[in-house]
Amino acid sequence: MTELTFRVEDVFPEPFAVAPNLTARVEVTESSGVVVHAMAVRCQIRIDPQRRRYTDAEVDGLLDLFGPRERWTSTLKPFQWMQTSTVAQGFTGSSVVELPLPCTYDFEVTASKYLHALDEAGSTVPLVFLFSGTVFTRGVAGFGVERIPWDRESTYDLPVAMWRELVQAHYPNTGWVRLDHDTLSALAKYKAAHGLLGLDVAIANLLQGAGEVIA
Repeated sequence: MTELTFRVEDVFPEPFAVAPNLTARVEVTESSGVVVHAMAVRCQIRIDPQRRRYTDAEVDGLLDLFGPRERWTSTLKPFQWMQTSTVAQGFTGSSVVELPLPCTYDFEVTASKYLHALDEAGSTVPLVFLFSGTVFTRGVAGFGVERIPWDRESTYDLPVAMWRELVQAHYPNTGWVRLDHDTLSALAKYKAAHGLLGLDVAIANLLQGAGEVIA
């Protein structure tokens, strides 16, 4: 039987990726001496919001997700950010595996709302990596197949500044939201009727008309 442990050493952005991508560098250690021929690794990454403190400004930004602060004892729970997978080459003892982390800036996604609300000044995003998958071993009797136990996990604190830099590189000074087709058509008609230059300006006009202050 294999004895595997996983430790996230680092998370860094992929600067030349077409879409926003992070990569997690994970140290995998096999302590029983079994020769690992290959591994098919799956990983669920969760955000654990209870593991950090929040400023008043962050609390305001998280109202849509967790409600007012007085309710946080029941609403501030871990939630899934993404699932990913990779195939690792064989090793004996220990090896480092690079795990791709494809990101999105879609504001309909809970994690994007959460990340957008955080103050980047020295703060971090508390992550939990939950590992599973299949291990292919090689011994004198041939090949063997084992499951990676479901309790293999590792934590990592991702700097908010790194996330902001990644998003800024792919969506400079912008974000995006999904709109219903009817809403989009009505917004386009409003833009044309008022001679506005773009949908962003149209939305800004509507917000100002509703008394909302745009920073």
